[in-house]
Amino acid sequence: MTLSSMTGFARSHGVSGSYAWAWEVKSVNGKGLDLRLRFPSGWDAIEGPVRAQAAGRLARGSLQANLTAERSGAVPVVRINAAVLDAVLTALKQLAPRIEASPPTLDGLLALKGVMEVGDSEEREEERRNAEAAVTAGFAEAVGALAEMRQREGAALGRVLTARLGEISALAQRAEVVPGRRPEAIRARLAEQIATLLAQSERFDPDRLHQEAILIATKADVREELDRLAAHVAQAQLLIGQGGPVGRRLDFLAQELNREANTLCAKANDVELTNIGLELKAAVEQFREQVQNVE
Repeated sequence: MTLSSMTGFARSHGVSGSYAWAWEVKSVNGKGLDLRLRFPSGWDAIEGPVRAQAAGRLARGSLQANLTAERSGAVPVVRINAAVLDAVLTALKQLAPRIEASPPTLDGLLALKGVMEVGDSEEREEERRNAEAAVTAGFAEAVGALAEMRQREGAALGRVLTARLGEISALAQRAEVVPGRRPEAIRARLAEQIATLLAQSERFDPDRLHQEAILIATKADVREELDRLAAHVAQAQLLIGQGGPVGRRLDFLAQELNREANTLCAKANDVELTNIGLELKAAVEQFREQVQNVE
């Protein structure tokens, strides 16, 4: 499997009987799978199958799916709402003795809201069911095209993420060989500082100072951070190679990489190691930003 991004766009359209329909589907980043549907009136029956199809193809992303459907070729039918017309005539009879006015005309009565309705001829149940099936199949086609587009973008994302992991790994290797992080170098700098302090005052206990120096030298070692950086990079590379919906796990690893880079900067007592730590933080942040697009 390859990686998939969470951004994409797709369309599908078709005709079933007297219906012409079209789907427009787009997706952006999201914490989970959030599908928002917009149907014309009367198409709510397809919502369940449509949501099931989306969940079957996609794991994460905020989706918007719009359906347009028009019925053509149907014979228009004029219907008179007898109940509304009767109510209007009754009201007119009650008002006639009280108001001097011309008698109502036919066109005036028909123009009243609700008296006359113009619509399509009644459709057959079979035609409607066939149209719903066709529209549902059209959504599956659109979601399939969307998934393919997301996979193409995911492949490009995978190459970018792999390059960022390569930068992180190279920086960690540079940190491995920084002369200033060797224990003997740390102890030498501390010994020089201690000697300066002892030269300025005789109140310091040399033995206690040397013990503190050894403790500080131990704490300043970034061996554990470099080992964890290597482990996180290896795990991230494995997930990218594995593919599929691994965005959440990659995001967790990005947080861990950032934690190790921060600790390395905090423990660094050498200018070169500090600069490497800052470069690490920048590379990890670039990796994290790209991971936000992965399904």
